[in-house]
Parts: sequence; C-alpha cells; structure tokens
Amino acid sequence: MQSESQHHDLTFYQNLPTFTTFSAFINAQHFAPAPDNWLIVISDVVHSSKAVANGRYKEVNMVGASCITSVRNALPNCEFPFVFGGDGATMLVPAIYKNIVEQSLMGTKQLAEQTFQLQLRVGIVPISAVRKQGKDVLVAKFELSNGNQLAMFNGGGVELADRLIKADINAQQYALNQTDSVTAPDLTGLSCRWESLTPRNDHMLCILVQPLFSDIEQREQVFQTIIPRLMKITGQDFQLTKPVTQANLQFKWPPQGIILEAKISKGTKPYWQRYLYLLFNSFIQAILNKCNLSAGSYNAPVYRNQLCDNADYRRFDDSLRLVLDCTNEQTTQIKQLLEEQYQQGQLVYGIHQANQALMTCMVSSLENSQHLHFIDGSGGGFWAASVRLKNQLKNHQKD
Repeated sequence: MQSESQHHDLTFYQNLPTFTTFSAFINAQHFAPAPDNWLIVISDVVHSSKAVANGRYKEVNMVGASCITSVRNALPNCEFPFVFGGDGATMLVPAIYKNIVEQSLMGTKQLAEQTFQLQLRVGIVPISAVRKQGKDVLVAKFELSNGNQLAMFNGGGVELADRLIKADINAQQYALNQTDSVTAPDLTGLSCRWESLTPRNDHMLCILVQPLFSDIEQREQVFQTIIPRLMKITGQDFQLTKPVTQANLQFKWPPQGIILEAKISKGTKPYWQRYLYLLFNSFIQAILNKCNLSAGSYNAPVYRNQLCDNADYRRFDDSLRLVLDCTNEQTTQIKQLLEEQYQQGQLVYGIHQANQALMTCMVSSLENSQHLHFIDGSGGGFWAASVRLKNQLKNHQKD
C-alpha cells in the first residue's frame, strides 16, 4: 500500500500549478523541485549530421517525438514532464516505472535503427545523483490551453544529466543497451500530416541560449536581462512571430509525411496495411479541412485554431529554445543582442536560419482537445543551432 508521501511523489507534476505567460519562466516562484526518487530520461539521435546532410531531419524529429509518445502511451495514468529537443527528448519519470520506461524506449531504439537506420541513444540518471553533484532539477508547468501543458526544467540538473549520459566514461552506468526481448512501442497519436510551415516573413529562426553560470540566481539574471529585449524585437511573449498560424497551415492529400507516419506507427502490423489505413483516414481529414466540416470528434476549423494555440515553439530546459518567424532585420537585431551578451561572458548561443518549420503532432485525445505540436526548423533546426552553441562553449572554455 502506498504511503501518503509516495502518492504525493507520483502526482507531483499533475498537482503542479500552471502559468500561462511563457516569459514568466524567468520568475523562480513558478518552479518546484522534482521528487528525489524520480529519474531523468534523455534520448537523442547519435550522428545527426549525416541525416541532416541527406535531408532526413524530419525523420530525426519523428524519432525524437516517438520517445515521448511511447512513454506516454506506456504510462497512461501517470502525468510526467517532458521537453522535445528536435533530435531527442528529455523526460522526468517516477523511479517505480523505470522498467516500463526502459522497455518502451528499447522498442523505440530498435524501431529507429531497423526502420530509419538512426542510432538512438537513451540514458537514465537518478535525480538524486545530480543533486549529489551540486545541481538541482526544478520543474514548472506552462499551460498552452486548457488540458495542454508543457514542462520547463531549471537548476542545471538536466544539463548535467545530458553530459553524464554522453560521456564515454559513464556509458555502462547510465546508458540503456539493447536487449534481446524488445517489443514494438505503442506510438498511437504520433503523426506528421501537415505540410512544412512556410515563413510569412524572411525565414524561420531557431534560437538556442544557455547561460554560462552554474548558480541558479545568476542564470535567472541572464534571462531577466535578455527576455524583455528579445520580446521588444519579436513581439510580446513571442506571439507575433509564432511560426504556425492559420495563414501558413496547409493540409494536402496525400500528405508528404504519410509514408513516414506509416513506417513509424505500424507496430506489429504490415506496413502496407497501416499505409492504406492512413491514406483513407487522411483523405477524410483532407475533405473535412477543405470544407470546414466536422465528423466524430474531429472538427476541422476548431482543431486548426487549437493547433495554433498548442504549438510548442517556445521551450525552456536549462536552455532557452525558440522557433520564430522573423524578418532579416529582426534576425540581425537578435544576433547583435546575443553576441553582445556572449562577448560579456554572460551566455553562449546558437542560431540557425531555416527555410521552413517542421511540425510533428502528438494527439492524446481529440474528444478532450488534448494535442501538442512540436516545432523545429528545417535543415537541422535545433541540432544545427546546438552545433554552433557547442563551438562557442569550447572557445569560452579555452579562454
């Protein structure tokens, strides 16, 4: 029988208060420490550069989103925080679900390798382990719309866990290795039927910003300095430069991503069977969208409005991640601001200018209007921005 404290730990994220203004993440009052007996789960595609060079970044995005989808479907009664990173994901889960999470992610890892020839790295670090090394894992809950929330991580613990998992010396301690008994992951709800998003302005700008301080108050000060200035350039709470709007939301039939969706969501069924089902399903969806009709739980105009609201183009997980539809002038101003702060030793940053934005959808319940839409830039997106950030970090460490 669970004790009251154990039950509180399991419902930690479910009971966390929400806030509705993204830029409010700079206020520490919104963050609460994650339970000590939870785990940090990190996944990423290894050697993404080859896939990017071959124009396969959408596949990388789908594999990254599949990590979140598979764990959510494996733990339907557990609400846990997660952040999509483009080529992977970060999740926090209660330790009692470790075996379930491992099985789910091992299935996802095998799927990535067998279907897309992409190597998925997965690692798990106890929150207690990063706290012993002087970092913390603080969590906030940003509400996009009723029933649709995004997590934010602060305190440096997630960043440390990422380094621990990727360090060769820790491979045996934290990395999950492939096992013989692997079952196909449940990826129900994962889709990519909408066309790539064309910018209304000059390009889609992927921005990645990481403070150079380990002290949480100093990190907070960095964001308190740059966020108001970034919003002055791009619009209040970044909403005037959001990459997905009614104007650039297009649904064509057959969808460009239907083959990819069929491959990744077929489970134990033959590929052709899943493909034909999705072809028919998407045909009905195309008609409903074109005629602004509804059928069953899908109401085309209502869903499109909700989709724009539920787009995950603003994130924070120890680093700030933004995908914004910017003019050349706005991009110049953003670069000047971040370069100025970099030269002052406040932060490192990475920027990638993309021709389009990519959208990967995770639909939990149409009936309850629960669906999230992960946004990244084309041509490498956040991955390309992270390469530039890491180069700055190396140069800073040399200095």
